[in-house]
Amino acid sequence: QVQLVESGGGLVRPGGSLRLSCIGSGFTFSSSAMTWVRQAPGKGLEWVSDISGSGHSTYYGDSVKGRFTISRDNAKNTLTLQMNSLKPEDTAVYYCAKDQAPVPAALDAWGQGTLVTVSS
Repeated sequence: QVQLVESGGGLVRPGGSLRLSCIGSGFTFSSSAMTWVRQAPGKGLEWVSDISGSGHSTYYGDSVKGRFTISRDNAKNTLTLQMNSLKPEDTAVYYCAKDQAPVPAALDAWGQGTLVTVSS
C-alpha cells in the first residue's frame, strides 16, 4: 500500500534552516505530484508547496515563497523541503502528501507528519 514517511523535523532557532525529507513507497513516485502541508498548533491545515511528478514545476504558498525550496529525486522516491530563514510562525507539524496526478491535484495519501519548532 502507499506509504509516506517524513523525517528531519526538530527544534531550530529563528533564522535557522532545516531540511525535511519524505520517502514514498507503494506507488510509482514519478507519476504523482507531491505536496507539503503544515498545521500549526491550534490552527487548520495550510498548503506549503507542490512539485510536479517530473520535478520541473514547483509552487509555493505566499508565506514561504523565497525561503523554502521543494525538490524531489525520483530515482530515490524522495521528496525534500529545504527551509531557510525560519520564523516562529513556521512552527507546525509538516506533512507530505501524494497528489492523484502528475500535476497538482487532490491529495490521496498522507504521511504521519514531522514536527518543526522554531524558537529561541
